[in-house]
Amino acid sequence: MEKWVKRILLVLEKAGKKGMSFSKLEKKCKVQKGDAKKFKAALARCLAEGSVSESDGRYLAVQSLGLIPATVSRLHKTYGFAVLQDGQEVFVLGSRLKGSLPGDKVLIKLSAHPKGNLPEGEVRRIVEESDNEYPGVLEVNSQGSFFVPDALGGFALRVMGAKCGAENGDKVTARIIRRGDSHRDHLAEITACYGSSENAAACAQAVIAAAGISPEFPAAVLDEARFLEHRGIPERELANRLDLRGDCIFTIDGADSKDLDDAVSLEKYSNFYQLGVHIADVSHYVKPHSLLDEEAFARGTSVYYADQVIPMLPKALSNGICSLNPQEERLAFSALMTISPDGELLDFTFRKTVIRSRVKGVYSEVNALLDGSATEELREKYKEVLHVLPLMKELKDLRLALRKKRGAPAIESAESKLVLDEKGRTIDVKPRVTGEAESIIEEFMLLANQSAASLARELQIPFVYRVHEHPAPDRISDLRETLQKLGLPAKNLPEKVSPADLAAILEEVKGKPLSPVVNRLVLRSMAKARYSPAPLGHFGLVLEDYAHFTSPIRRYPDLTIHRILSSWADGDSVKEMNKRYQRFAERSAEHSSQTEQQAMDIERSCEDCYKAEYMKGRIGEEFDGIISSVTSFGLYVELPSTVEGLIRLEDLPDGEYFFDGLLELSDVHTGRKFRLGDKVRVRCVHADVNSGNVDFALV
Repeated sequence: MEKWVKRILLVLEKAGKKGMSFSKLEKKCKVQKGDAKKFKAALARCLAEGSVSESDGRYLAVQSLGLIPATVSRLHKTYGFAVLQDGQEVFVLGSRLKGSLPGDKVLIKLSAHPKGNLPEGEVRRIVEESDNEYPGVLEVNSQGSFFVPDALGGFALRVMGAKCGAENGDKVTARIIRRGDSHRDHLAEITACYGSSENAAACAQAVIAAAGISPEFPAAVLDEARFLEHRGIPERELANRLDLRGDCIFTIDGADSKDLDDAVSLEKYSNFYQLGVHIADVSHYVKPHSLLDEEAFARGTSVYYADQVIPMLPKALSNGICSLNPQEERLAFSALMTISPDGELLDFTFRKTVIRSRVKGVYSEVNALLDGSATEELREKYKEVLHVLPLMKELKDLRLALRKKRGAPAIESAESKLVLDEKGRTIDVKPRVTGEAESIIEEFMLLANQSAASLARELQIPFVYRVHEHPAPDRISDLRETLQKLGLPAKNLPEKVSPADLAAILEEVKGKPLSPVVNRLVLRSMAKARYSPAPLGHFGLVLEDYAHFTSPIRRYPDLTIHRILSSWADGDSVKEMNKRYQRFAERSAEHSSQTEQQAMDIERSCEDCYKAEYMKGRIGEEFDGIISSVTSFGLYVELPSTVEGLIRLEDLPDGEYFFDGLLELSDVHTGRKFRLGDKVRVRCVHADVNSGNVDFALV
């Protein structure tokens, strides 16, 4: 089909703005009788992707009209955003949105003279209307029932039909059943009610449902999973594997983790370390084209929020037969690596194995064992593996030193830990603290992932790589300008920046008040990591080869490469693997990047709801914070707890404020300035659980 897509676009681009009829296009593309079906499918794909437009029976290449395909991502009362196919975000004024909604595929005309930092554009045509369900709140008043979608920034849409038992103020999902010329003219239908919009759990459920993700699995998928769990491990399968059941292998995870997909082992010899990273052999159970495989592909990843998990695979697999539970025989795919005395990766091999984990390790407990604060009871639990923990820390330290030597930037970003009561309501928010145990597992997983990618490149087989490309020059230019205004020595930061250049900046501010802000700025300047069938390298890790091999229970790209490497382990030829897996790897990489981004957006939205629920109980209280972002409409302030809130422009002291476009709001009359990184004292004045928004005022 790719051949026909290219031919169609080439012919239409030559035709220019006049375009051509279907019959003429068919003729110009030299379509033979046997090609008609492929040609029509390729044309349909071009129309669906927005690269070709059809009007009054004439087909035109969108590029020749100066239009760019995009997808509307989010809306506010007076403006919105659309995302181009390369990931660039475009600002669109509300009057230029043409009534489009999040998820709509549109054609955008970019403005030649954008006023802000982002490109600006206008929606010229809606190519495909989204049939998404949207989360929001039901409002009932004397004029009727109205749906206020989260994504439309406050527009109230009239509700038609039944309301699924929802009452005023309830969190609901709805679909648009009739579109008007503007957002105010759309009509909505309530599809589900989740409870009060002041309850974070209800709001999170609505966000997840609106994204099309179900906590439940289809009955047929569950039946398939239960069959595999009850069947267990056939004896013939054990006979064909490397038997590591006698080795000192164990897992280390969070206290509440149930989907244990990685275990580790380590031995030290006179002139090398032998590291084993043993990963649940999910590909043994989830076969191509099975119902389980189709469901896992569609989900792409597990979604984690608050104390909940929506798994990629049913619990019979994720928490059962695939999970590397202690004292149970489990099938694994093991990366066995030889490491030099100074931490360099010397050699590796991948083997299908059978293991028995000695203990279910917990990060906090292993940290206590390593720092000497563990109780005798805890030491008894870990007695079979105590001897190896210091060795693991030793190897981890060597690997961290090598990463620093490579010039990899060590970006610090505080994750949030939500503490809930027995009713699931937020009673505390604080930074997630990590220790030696978390670092050990991270470094060992990096080694296994690097080894898997190196093997694939060496074999020249289809694969899904984890890639992180060089930052765009314009992003680095913005970073340079911002850092200079903050008084940091960034004048010579080159556009073709190296990881070591960024690492030096982070080292410069380490331990200083500006450190959190600079870490965030550096992170934002980088490209987003994604999945790719091509080995494009990993900028942030300073590695030529990298992949995600270590979490096949919860990530489909990991399952993909397990399946491919299993084929290699079974002795299949490279020629056969290319034939079987090339398109599969391409589809998996593209789809996995999309589902990963969707999961991140969902998790962020849910987390914001829980944070707002916590702050709702602290309205009127004062906090110290730091200005984390400066915009034309106000200041974002982050608290030590990781909660972020907005001081709106109208709530700042009286004055006429000018935004410099980068890091500062200043009063043109008094000269008072509010800068990125400034410490401020704020009071919480409002918290909206439904939207996840928190408002502060200066004290």
